[in-house]
Amino acid sequence: MADETPTERTPEPAPGQKPRPRQEPAPGPERAPDLERAPGPESAPGQKPLPGPQPGPESAPDPESGPRPGSVPGPEPEPDPASEQRPGPGPEPEPDPASAPRPGPGPEPDPASEPRPGPGPGPGPGPEPASAPETEPEPAASAPLPPATPLAAPTPSGAHPLSHDLLRSLLGAWALTACSQEETAAVEAHLNHCPSCAEEALRLRDAVGLLHTEHSLDLDPMLRSRVLAGCLGRRPARIPVPDWAGAYDAEAARLDALLIDMGEAEWRTPVRLKWFDGRRPAGRDTTVAGVIGHLMVVDGIVAASLGLPDPLGADAPGSPLARTEAYWHHEPGAAYGSGPPGAVRELWREQGHALVRTVSFAGRGVADRDVPYGEFALPVRDAFLDRAFACWVHAVDIAEAIDYPYEPPASAHLKAMIDLYARLLPETLAARRRAGLAAPPRRLVEAGTPGRTLHLQVEGTGGGDWYIPLDSPAATASPEEAVATIALDQEAFYLLASGHVPPQEAAAGLSGDTEAIRDVLFATASLSRL
Repeated sequence: MADETPTERTPEPAPGQKPRPRQEPAPGPERAPDLERAPGPESAPGQKPLPGPQPGPESAPDPESGPRPGSVPGPEPEPDPASEQRPGPGPEPEPDPASAPRPGPGPEPDPASEPRPGPGPGPGPGPEPASAPETEPEPAASAPLPPATPLAAPTPSGAHPLSHDLLRSLLGAWALTACSQEETAAVEAHLNHCPSCAEEALRLRDAVGLLHTEHSLDLDPMLRSRVLAGCLGRRPARIPVPDWAGAYDAEAARLDALLIDMGEAEWRTPVRLKWFDGRRPAGRDTTVAGVIGHLMVVDGIVAASLGLPDPLGADAPGSPLARTEAYWHHEPGAAYGSGPPGAVRELWREQGHALVRTVSFAGRGVADRDVPYGEFALPVRDAFLDRAFACWVHAVDIAEAIDYPYEPPASAHLKAMIDLYARLLPETLAARRRAGLAAPPRRLVEAGTPGRTLHLQVEGTGGGDWYIPLDSPAATASPEEAVATIALDQEAFYLLASGHVPPQEAAAGLSGDTEAIRDVLFATASLSRL
């Protein structure tokens, strides 16, 4: 009977330890077939346990792992109780690599025949628990996973190119710098090889520049005059507006442009009217509507002189101040804003158009017709310049009340207004002397001969030089007879002639006879009125 050689057994895996595959021993001398043992066998004394899983009691025999040729099957040996060694507490002994069988050539193991771990002895004495929770197998430390490659962000021009129509629709947002970085890069790359889109992008970028202009968006006050001049240069008007009426036509149009967009609250904005009454500064509080009503009733003096209806009727007072007070008394809503806002604008505007239309159709004879202002009278040509200056003064009053900028008149119109006031100064000086408000004349001369003269110099585009006779309105002014000089800019002249600053506070360069200078400054301020 052949000797039974016990087969080497691998120790049972500890709970939670991954079982290791069985290793086939290398071919050698004939051995007895592996015999199954009862659950929980221990290695023979002196024999080291082999690494690998121990088959459990329920593991089925592998058909391919039968007895090798030449081996004689025998009965399964009984385990020797005396030879069983129970492990004590402590670390599990390490297997000896030298004693482990090395795998040799043989058939590939069948996964179905792999032994399953069964219950084995625990690390210490005591009964083993009935069931142990299964744990997930830990990955082998010897086979780390390769690092993940980061994914690149998709770009419009790369993996997902944008179509031509979509890129063209983005040009507006690109011009406004409202595209994302990817869209901006795609659009700019597209513009390098698409001429039509590049031209459209240039137009859109120029249009965006207009949205951020640093200049005022208000129309140039001289735009109307330039347009009319260009039209009349091509085809003269059949009935032209007289030159002396052009200033009033332009200033009334500028004031109307200031009023056209006003709301209800702006029409009731308080306005302070100022003038110089000959002795001291004067003023009156009203509203924007009250200012336009004042202009309308004073323009009514000129309208009545031309045969047009007077807004106050036939029994209206003659002086501008009396007419204004009468209008504010009978129409309190116009002065204090309790009436319909802006209603007075239409009345004033229609009356101004009628004035210009009438003098245009009347011919040359109408220019010398007198317009009575109560204590004095002016020819129609000078009355239109006077009303143009009043439109400018009160337009500035309204603009300051509503906090809106307002430009001075055209240089040609401004120069005509200054010339009117320079021509009125000799008569005003004589009237103040008669009232005891000015010094007596120093040297009287015959009418038409040169006498003492004051040089009035106004700087600016509408300025110039004027020579004022001091002792008599009938005398002739002469630069050789100048005894004093007053130099001021057009803004200072406007403030002085409108009565908005006292004469002694006027910003002017003065030289020469101080008495003559004082008389002329006070006479210029006295030209103002309500």
